[in-house]
Amino acid sequence: MCKTVKRGYFDSDKRDFNDAAILKLYQAGHDLYFLLNQGYPMKGAITFVGNHYLLSERQRLALMRGISSDEKIKNRKQKEIKNDFENRVVYIDGFNTIITLEVALSQSLLLQCMDGTIRDLAALRGSYRIIDKTPLAIMQIGKALEQYQIKKAVFYLDAPVSNSGTLKKKILELLEVFSYEVEVHVIHDVDRTLQELENVITSDAIILDKCKSWINLNRAIEQNKKNCSIDFEINIL
Repeated sequence: MCKTVKRGYFDSDKRDFNDAAILKLYQAGHDLYFLLNQGYPMKGAITFVGNHYLLSERQRLALMRGISSDEKIKNRKQKEIKNDFENRVVYIDGFNTIITLEVALSQSLLLQCMDGTIRDLAALRGSYRIIDKTPLAIMQIGKALEQYQIKKAVFYLDAPVSNSGTLKKKILELLEVFSYEVEVHVIHDVDRTLQELENVITSDAIILDKCKSWINLNRAIEQNKKNCSIDFEINIL
């Protein structure tokens, strides 16, 4: 039995995302949004804005993940598939999708982003282990895909990330109860692979910008909960 773990929980979030801090983040977000729409690169823009407002690293990361230019938001929304899922083969960014749901189940910080996705600030950086929330996160994906009546779910897991093989076994074990086919591939360059595909399930901005089409599964799962666990909604329009 896994011990209870709060994925993505940081004590500093109580300070960095309290009411006063969120007010400052919205002000900083307006400035970052303006700079991005003027063509400034994210790296330089977030450094300028973050230094001006004296933001912490996690506050800067929240703005980087939550705010996008109008052009990128429009591009992503045009490619989003919102219905007619039946008999589709979907391609899932495994760690990206599962970790966000683990963070939600841990009641840690989640971001409602300007492009409509839900993102986390777990920042695992190549180190992953299965926790007590993992099976439920996988089953949430499984049940949602069953409702969509898909034909096949193909998961991609990053080979360099620790315990990717163990997670593969857990996904196959738990999802064998559903009617659709399930494949799990542990590979290098997951991002590059998904960028060439359609029916992609991810919230990774780089993949969303380049893939042919995508499905906003985590948002659908979270919105179907009675108590949505989103803590910071970045909506500055």
